[in-house]
Amino acid sequence: MTVRRRAQRIIVVLAALSPLLGGSAALPAWAGRAADPALYSAAETPQLWAKRAAASYDALQQYLYLGSAGHDLYRETTPTPPGHNPYSYVWEFREAGQATLDLQNIPGNQSTFRPDVASRFAALQQYVSTNPARPGYNSYVPPPLGKGGDLYYDDNAEVGLSLVSAYHATGDRNLIGRARTAFAADARGWDTDPSDTCPGGERWIENSGNKGRVANSTGLAALLSVELYQTTGQRTYLHWAERAYQWNRTCLMQSAGLYRNGRGDDGTVDPTLWSYNSGAMIGTAVQLYHATGDQRFLDNAISDADGALAYWSQGDRLYEQPVIFNAYFFQDLLLLDSVHHDPRCLALLQAYAERLWADNLDPATGLFQFNADHGGAPDPALPVQTLTQSAVVQLFSLLAWQPAGYARIS
Repeated sequence: MTVRRRAQRIIVVLAALSPLLGGSAALPAWAGRAADPALYSAAETPQLWAKRAAASYDALQQYLYLGSAGHDLYRETTPTPPGHNPYSYVWEFREAGQATLDLQNIPGNQSTFRPDVASRFAALQQYVSTNPARPGYNSYVPPPLGKGGDLYYDDNAEVGLSLVSAYHATGDRNLIGRARTAFAADARGWDTDPSDTCPGGERWIENSGNKGRVANSTGLAALLSVELYQTTGQRTYLHWAERAYQWNRTCLMQSAGLYRNGRGDDGTVDPTLWSYNSGAMIGTAVQLYHATGDQRFLDNAISDADGALAYWSQGDRLYEQPVIFNAYFFQDLLLLDSVHHDPRCLALLQAYAERLWADNLDPATGLFQFNADHGGAPDPALPVQTLTQSAVVQLFSLLAWQPAGYARIS
């Protein structure tokens, strides 16, 4: 990759904001490199990010979307290796659908992308479990299109959140029914064995061999649950969300804004930190604040954002995270910004997005390349993924939104 451009205005913006990041939080090294001024206006505008989001989406559709002949599904990668699955997993498809929805939510895009949004959420149903005793969304399309796959609780939380988002965008109440189906799967994943170390929490996969609870399934399911409470008024959802939120804080919280990845039933702890686990807890706290009016939830969200921003803005930590995890992280930060404005959130998002545009874009195709861990410096030898391309569309779309739109993030 020969593209190495930096927008000088990032340096100015982040330098002005660096005191807000705390005494120990230096600017990311990548914010200080040179820019090609011909590519940027004096101030990046939502209109520019809208164009970048649309161009990235066009590349997604050109290289990874299979069209009506392919049941309106996506490839997992381009190129597709010989013998590989012909269709993406549900996680990748969910992210393509969310990217389409985020693009539609850019001011002026509603009518243009309405047919695409409808297509995504219709095709999503092809991943629904065919086992009536185990409702939810499977990881892969069942027969006759595919071989089916395990049911993952984090997948179902993410799918449910997209369905709620689509409901807010379209008003189609049927989408809430489908989100409730996704949550029904998550409800099955809650640990009910009192003999487990730190009992409770959400498992990762519907499989008897799964012997641990994880931050991502727990935090994302909590976020879905509170949003279902907001749309249905059923207090069972609120109570479930509060319990799951508190479990992550009690059993996996390392420090403000940082959550360990998981805890085994035997008490062993996976200390890995992921940016989207920070984000899910921020977003859940914001929605619990909206649902209950309890100031403590908002205070927790602000404290977690402070801790997360201080940690993830150091060096290349954010850049090395999977790009899709960072899309989740920034969505939740901007949701907090809708009730507690913090200029650091948008500044860091813009700096990160500019780096992706400068370092990870293949200008010949419009596709974004990453390393084997789905983030960081590009490896041109690797195929491009629906997952990562969709994440870029989501991030650029966020920068094209007006701040008044952040409250609708879910």
